[in-house]
Amino acid sequence: MSAFIYAATRTPFGRFNGALAGVRPDDLAAAAITSTLAKVPGLDHAAIGDVVWGNANGAGEENRNVGRMAALLAGLPVSVPGTTVNRLCGSSLDAAMTASRTIESGDAEVVLTGGVESMTRAPWVLPKSAKPFPAGDVTAVSTTLGWRLVNPRMPKEWTVSLGEANEQLQERFNISRERQDEFAARSHQLAHAAWESGFYDDLVVPVEGVGLTRDEGIRAGSTPEVLAGLKPVFRTAEQGGTITAGNASPLNDGASAVLLGSEKAAASIGADPIARIAGRGVMALEPQAFGYAPVEAANRALARAGIGWDQVGAVELNEAFAVQSLACLDAWKIDPAIVNQKGGAIAIGHPLGASGGRVLATLAKVLRETKQRYGVAAICIGVGQGLAVVLENCDATESAQ
Repeated sequence: MSAFIYAATRTPFGRFNGALAGVRPDDLAAAAITSTLAKVPGLDHAAIGDVVWGNANGAGEENRNVGRMAALLAGLPVSVPGTTVNRLCGSSLDAAMTASRTIESGDAEVVLTGGVESMTRAPWVLPKSAKPFPAGDVTAVSTTLGWRLVNPRMPKEWTVSLGEANEQLQERFNISRERQDEFAARSHQLAHAAWESGFYDDLVVPVEGVGLTRDEGIRAGSTPEVLAGLKPVFRTAEQGGTITAGNASPLNDGASAVLLGSEKAAASIGADPIARIAGRGVMALEPQAFGYAPVEAANRALARAGIGWDQVGAVELNEAFAVQSLACLDAWKIDPAIVNQKGGAIAIGHPLGASGGRVLATLAKVLRETKQRYGVAAICIGVGQGLAVVLENCDATESAQ
């Protein structure tokens, strides 16, 4: 038995402190659920076997289990269960992978997946004191991004910042600042062109009460020359720093949702499947090498799908940093033209828990548009992990028969 994608939508991705800053994460998630289920009006919502939702924070308004909260807020029957998974940046891709296994095992016919992050609204946290009534000051720690309240037993080289980890990656693979800026400018240009062409019109649904209709961070005028003028953030230029605010993904708010089902669920869903989950892969490396982890995750997913890179017609790789994206493309030895053809996270944004659903849904639509049979969705994950999924285009499968 296989699992298939039947419908998908997402909210526009807002900038940090931008248009979606006033929207709670559970409400963002509910909006994605509502808009996705609106694509399959014939589905009895009581038939949804589970809601599997991704979220990287959970410390604030997500209320620990935002999957269940969002399902209730979206008006799903109380009998529909919900869970939340956390694999940091890969959470919603992990949610889809988990749901696909549930369907393949026969435990459910229809599973709603997705993910959400409001990096703007991520709270500050205070560690509890070991003793009552401490006399000294206590420091509030931001939960927006990266390491926090680190265990002192963790080796120092593991707990460097995400940016420093990627500076180490550019040293390892000798990836120049110029290549990074060119890749970043391409992301903005392709994302803008995709919006102008109408590609995202049926994938992105505005949040009610908010005027944002497109991804807020896209800069149509980005060029390598413009990006070259930005200063490095994590190391100085004198220290060889290459990573800037322009060639790394920003902080964002947003949600995505993907409806999965078995082949026979098509009748109850009232729609034809779009793409089949053909292979899955997970990989882990040293925490500071997280940007390179998608390499082997994708290779493993392809092996499980029974195909090679020569059969892949499209790739959606989440652009956490231009340098790690380039390192992965170089390792795969693939044509860069098939990668992120509608822009990537550097332009569109990277609301951590929502990005996996975005790349998966975008890949499914790109495969249909380009009439390619196989594609790979991959994502790097802080603390040294990577995930990948191989999709098979159902239209291409039918035409081949």
